[in-house]
Amino acid sequence: MKLFLLLGVVNGFLAVALGAFGAHGLEGKISEKALGTWEKAVNYQMFHTMALLVTGLLYAKFQSSSLIGAGWLFFVGVILFSGSLYIYSTSGIKLFAMITPFGGVAFLIGWVLLGYAVVKYVS
Repeated sequence: MKLFLLLGVVNGFLAVALGAFGAHGLEGKISEKALGTWEKAVNYQMFHTMALLVTGLLYAKFQSSSLIGAGWLFFVGVILFSGSLYIYSTSGIKLFAMITPFGGVAFLIGWVLLGYAVVKYVS
């Protein structure tokens, strides 16, 4: 699905930009712990950028509803997991840290759906 490929491209760009911003723009402005949280958000965003790209490529060959579900869950997971950690690390508002696990669950279900599609369709 072209949309998942484009979402992957945009998320890859943002992960690199936000990683650079964290390394150069936030250093010395937030605590080391908060910077570590920011880096975790960048890492998970980049991991799931790759998952979005793989999902889009697989969907081009195997039009499966499980791949559509996986792609959307990876995207929602990036928003909830990484997005909440970006905000939490710079604001310290604990409410945002409480959103993060919902993104983690979205990632997990996305991986299950991707795995299901691979087992079912890829020979």
